[in-house]
Amino acid sequence: MLRVVLTYQRSWRGPVIGGTTGPQFDVIPHAGAALGNVFTYANAGVTLRYGKQLPNDYGAPRIRQGLPVASSFAPASDFGWYVFAGVEGRAVAQNFFLDGNTFRDSRSVDKKPFVGDVQFGFVFDWPDVRVSYTHVLRTREFRTQEDNDGYGAVSVSLKF
Repeated sequence: MLRVVLTYQRSWRGPVIGGTTGPQFDVIPHAGAALGNVFTYANAGVTLRYGKQLPNDYGAPRIRQGLPVASSFAPASDFGWYVFAGVEGRAVAQNFFLDGNTFRDSRSVDKKPFVGDVQFGFVFDWPDVRVSYTHVLRTREFRTQEDNDGYGAVSVSLKF
């Protein structure tokens, strides 16, 4: 069976607070939605970044269903770094992996309609290379789930 998910994500970069030689801070809110036979949800959240030479982009790749959100980067100098933390909430109408098959009877669990994530990590930026680590803490996604989830990812991006 064909699996299709259409997603839309919109992020807004706020002004960078701080000087060009010292630490800087910015806020990046986002909102979006997914519609399909795998996932259907609406989401919203915000990411805070603090570091030296913040790049002119939307932050480190977030770990989420589908493709990473930040696929390109724009470093501000020869070397920069930052730490980040963010929160996101999702109202989930459908999750194929929890609800089972849409068109026939299959196994399923009692899904929670609201899920939250806390993400944090760090980024090192050079003109043509970005190295980042993102860690996610997620609330329970179904009623009989014993614990919250926690997982991370290392990302290396090359610009050419």
